[in-house]
Amino acid sequence: MAETIDELEARLADLRVRLREATRARDKAAATRIRREMRQVEEAWESALAEDGTDQQSPSLEEIDHHPHTQVLKADTTVSTEVQSPAPRLPAGIPAREQAHQALAILGAPAAPKLIGATYQAFFTDPLIVTKLASLRRDEERSFASQGHTRPYYICAALTHDRLAVARGLLAVSTWPLDRRVVGPLSPRTDFLTHAVGVSEQIRRLETAGHHPGEYAWRLLRRFAFNIPGAYESGEPDPTRVIEAARNEFTVHHEADAAERTAAAVRARSQLTDVQQLFGSPLQALGRRTATTTS
Repeated sequence: MAETIDELEARLADLRVRLREATRARDKAAATRIRREMRQVEEAWESALAEDGTDQQSPSLEEIDHHPHTQVLKADTTVSTEVQSPAPRLPAGIPAREQAHQALAILGAPAAPKLIGATYQAFFTDPLIVTKLASLRRDEERSFASQGHTRPYYICAALTHDRLAVARGLLAVSTWPLDRRVVGPLSPRTDFLTHAVGVSEQIRRLETAGHHPGEYAWRLLRRFAFNIPGAYESGEPDPTRVIEAARNEFTVHHEADAAERTAAAVRARSQLTDVQQLFGSPLQALGRRTATTTS
């Protein structure tokens, strides 16, 4: 029987503790085995999350599970009109690409539409219809192919580190460095930690400006804090504590993750066109599969 999201998250938490201990003990063989197991568990977690349901738009407050280890956003078919945050209201009818850009700027790393929608709802008052993001990348690719760098940014794809093809279900921003838009085996975890820091910093900015983040923002922060060792103790999570805990774990994975991403970015610059560097190369993936089959 497949493990539940709760069980997978519990395994990941245990593996992170073991990896930290192995790293401190300079046990490279153990660290390698643990990282390999973490990648397998994280892939299973991503699959379980993808099967949890397809959002129709940014989820309403009532649809976020209250269990501390299952902060998974569920499907919703209604629009919440309640103002949850004093963050500035953007102009009415703002395009989905601009909404996605606002959310990704906070998150700071490639993210799935579900998380983009949740982040936007946490800090802005206009609803983001998540289903619009499904066709956004294709629309952006067509625009870039015909107009080039005429826009200040494009919402583009994240690329897989091995095939330089589209990383399924992840969006990024064209102005980010290429190595940030490439995802390797450890990137789901390092990007999760980057997201946690971005959300925490946004909450601190609001508080510093004298605003009070709404309940959606705190729910989103809890979703991260519950899944980072040392980030949560009791009550409302402390953004500063979440940032510190996330950065502490980030240092454990960063060197290996950065090496994978940097190497892939170098290959992408030499092998891909400008369009493909932003939106991936299906032919690249096909070519690799064909070569593997015939070898």
